[in-house]
Amino acid sequence: MPDTLFRGLFDTALTDTIAPGDFLLCVGVSLVLGLLLCAMTGWRSHSSHSLTITLALLPAVVCVVIMMVNGNVGTGVAVAGAFSLVRFRSAPGTAREISAIFVAMGTGLITGMGYLAYAVLFALILGTATMAYTAFTLRSRNGSPLCRTLHITIPEDLDYIGVFEPILDEFTRHYSLTQVKTTNMGSLFKLTYDVTMKDAGLEKKLIDQLRLRNGNLEISLGHQDNAAAIL
Repeated sequence: MPDTLFRGLFDTALTDTIAPGDFLLCVGVSLVLGLLLCAMTGWRSHSSHSLTITLALLPAVVCVVIMMVNGNVGTGVAVAGAFSLVRFRSAPGTAREISAIFVAMGTGLITGMGYLAYAVLFALILGTATMAYTAFTLRSRNGSPLCRTLHITIPEDLDYIGVFEPILDEFTRHYSLTQVKTTNMGSLFKLTYDVTMKDAGLEKKLIDQLRLRNGNLEISLGHQDNAAAIL
């Protein structure tokens, strides 16, 4: 009875059945590696609660799917088609989050195929590489403290072309207008610039000069948005 309990209803005499012990071992290793990847990916970075749970469970889910396919090419194609129909309706993730999900899927794939040692090695290598790149990004950002993102709110009737350029030429080494969008039901515009300050001590003077041109509306100056995901 125990031997037949874990056999599929449609299995034949030629079908290889995964032993319950092997199944639990692969799933257990996948869960442990998922926790390891979760910790290494979240090192010194902001990670949402949903991403944390996903990274912890995804290797085990992929592992079980691969084990259930069990070498059946037709079933593998069907599973791939089913996964391609899944549409995530959450907010789009960053490139860092997407790469972490791919690493978790790769780990689950390797454990599902039974190569547990390779799965551990893969998770350690990719997790260590993620931490190394994170540390390198932190040093790069700290080495360039003058890079800022500037947000300027202006009235809708103000033609912003050429208005702020003389001020930016005076206080920044480089600037580029990256985004223009409406706000407050279209009554205001918000301009976004990536700027490199000539001197960090000029930030107050820059904001004061900009306030004279935008009608004293909201202005914000902070670290560039592309580094916002790093602590």
